[in-house]
Amino acid sequence: MSRRGLAAVASVLDQAASSATNILVLVLAARLSSTAGFADFSMVYVTFTVLLGLNMAYVGQTLVLEKDDPGTARLATACRSGLAFTGAASAAVGAVLALLGLLLPGATGSAFLALGLVLPLVLLQDGLRYCFSALRAPGRALAADALRLACVVPALLLQPEGAPAGRLVLVWGVSALPALALGLWLLRLSVRGGAVGAIDLRPYLRRGYLGQRFVVEFAVGNGSSQLAVLGLGVFATPLAVGALRGATTLFGPLNVLFNSANAFGPPVVRRASGKRGVVRLTALMGGALAVTGAAWGAVLYALPERVGRELLGDTWRAAAALLPATGAQYAVMGLGTCALLTLRVLNPKATLSLQVVFSLLSVGLLLGGYAVWGVAGAAWGLALGSASKAAAGWLRVARLPAPEAAAATPSDEVRAA
Repeated sequence: MSRRGLAAVASVLDQAASSATNILVLVLAARLSSTAGFADFSMVYVTFTVLLGLNMAYVGQTLVLEKDDPGTARLATACRSGLAFTGAASAAVGAVLALLGLLLPGATGSAFLALGLVLPLVLLQDGLRYCFSALRAPGRALAADALRLACVVPALLLQPEGAPAGRLVLVWGVSALPALALGLWLLRLSVRGGAVGAIDLRPYLRRGYLGQRFVVEFAVGNGSSQLAVLGLGVFATPLAVGALRGATTLFGPLNVLFNSANAFGPPVVRRASGKRGVVRLTALMGGALAVTGAAWGAVLYALPERVGRELLGDTWRAAAALLPATGAQYAVMGLGTCALLTLRVLNPKATLSLQVVFSLLSVGLLLGGYAVWGVAGAAWGLALGSASKAAAGWLRVARLPAPEAAAATPSDEVRAA
């Protein structure tokens, strides 16, 4: 297998390890906690997930767009600066969460206090993957995230049944220390050729910094999806909402591939020659993801009812009726993901308007589809929204100006601001 192929495999496995960690943490917390305890843990974990996404958007997405080759002083400085900003920002937010935990009563307050204490550890550990992506070393990210998975599961399994949410959050956070230590050591090996100790936090604080746009994209995308669920919950029956959630859950493995493309794709795609080479590579990736999505949907649709009930219980029958629509949605999502990846590489500022307009359009199509055709219409509405975003994304790619206009790196854009 070629070096590029090995890097692709490592990036997918790394995202799989990260996703497995998140899933197993929730499963183990649910098994160990009381109903009220798991509610507290879930509230804290949702808070962490939002903060994780914001850090990914503000720091990680900009870092992976750095175009300098590994070993250069500039890229080494970018990696160190990104981690330093993550550490400082997470410490500040962690202090606010700890104060909130002291003010809130009972177990809920203890859980937020614990999150405030461990937040810098978990965000720094996760932030290392974007450094390794920029350095084109996904294998090192895989090593750190695999160790994270290997530490957190036994640490939680050792906790007694009925353990309070605060204790589980503290154990979950502290168990990131070995992976953080390994990641920092591997990063030091990767950037030791750069200017030692060089850290520059100024780009992260300037107006016009590219990560500010990515934060808006994340907020709109996340907010619109939550709005869609809330809106459907107002108008639809619980069975309809459960069916749509169940069908989407079955496509979780494809989210691993999409997230890998976003996290590790830019440095690989940048190595293609010119705009034509970038578009050719991302179009092939999009086609492969689309075929994979359609094939996965066909496999799920062909599952016997007995197997389906093992996966989703009584929700299976309602969810199975939505699989053609959800399969179509994930097929076109593969094309849309790679269209946005192309724009991120060639013209990072071109993605914000697409995300805002078509995320809101998807909400309207979901609710309109439900009003016309019930829950099946809602599912097809989401598919149509994803198809519209993909089509608009590739149309925007086709209309991009000459490659010279997109040659500046994120750092160059900040300096020009």
